[in-house]
Amino acid sequence: MNTHPADTAQPEEPPLPPGPLPTHVRGISMEQQSAQEEWEAVEDIQSVLLGRSAGPVPLISFNEALQFFQTTDLSECRKKIQATVRRQGLTALLHFLFGPPRLQQQLQGERDLALAIAQCGLDNNQAVHMRILQTIYKKLTCSRLGCPRYGAHWEELGFQGADPGTDLRGTGMLGLMQMLYFVMDSQMLPLALEIFRLSQHKTQNFPFCIMSVNITRLVLQALREECLSRECNRRQQVIAVLNDLYAAAFLQLYRVWKSQHKTIADSGFLLKELEFSTKKNPKQLLKSLETYVSRSLVSTADGIQQASSLSISSGRAGEEINFMGICDLQVELEGEARLV
Repeated sequence: MNTHPADTAQPEEPPLPPGPLPTHVRGISMEQQSAQEEWEAVEDIQSVLLGRSAGPVPLISFNEALQFFQTTDLSECRKKIQATVRRQGLTALLHFLFGPPRLQQQLQGERDLALAIAQCGLDNNQAVHMRILQTIYKKLTCSRLGCPRYGAHWEELGFQGADPGTDLRGTGMLGLMQMLYFVMDSQMLPLALEIFRLSQHKTQNFPFCIMSVNITRLVLQALREECLSRECNRRQQVIAVLNDLYAAAFLQLYRVWKSQHKTIADSGFLLKELEFSTKKNPKQLLKSLETYVSRSLVSTADGIQQASSLSISSGRAGEEINFMGICDLQVELEGEARLV
């Protein structure tokens, strides 16, 4: 008996469900699928952060972030600032007679801007705020991928919880701005990474970002108590002085912490000593930072020159040389440092 061709046709396969194709259909491995999903997740996060569907979140420089705050309406934040500490009675008289000079009038606007930024909270709807946060994460972790706005990864950087915004009380966005300066300045980045590595130490660990916010708080106190007026007047700058004092104080803390094998139990005492130094001896701290930077530059130049000489020598002798990159150079520190 002959059968009609239609009778022998194979039944049609049911349509595939909506969504990504199964791996056996797409012909890719589970590893490839996992990698693709990770990239898609990163793109989704970045899109949410910037409110658009473009590519990766770009790094932001300190100057670009500062320009944003200079051109943003901070009137509500400015209402909350107290430019200087109020003194009364004998204390006010002694401060007038023997205290530091007043900040020059042409610098008071820049001082008030810094204090207004310190009153500005982290805003999820501000793309620049999110770029600052992402830049700090990428530079400290040496990652080119973004990260979620909330999560345990912030605790790994040294915040207290999954939301960095809750740790900025008292310093506001200035706390993040000074971290941004630390990781985006080419001369400061090696020091920032050295301190961050120490913060991850098995026994000498400490919360890097919380420590950073505390140092910003100390710098703000020194500013409001007019302890930095002389240096600001001399340099005709305020925010640059704040940033340098922040880095100098962090350097001092790092030296003592590392050389004297301090632990988190010593942090309160060390911060108290650092508070004294930022108010009474800011010039000495800044000089120490200047020495560190100049020595680091010399060390880096010597390393490059040595590598260049070895390269020429190996070219002649045909010997194999392992070169040390600039990023591999160790931060050169002075002898055992003491808080003054």
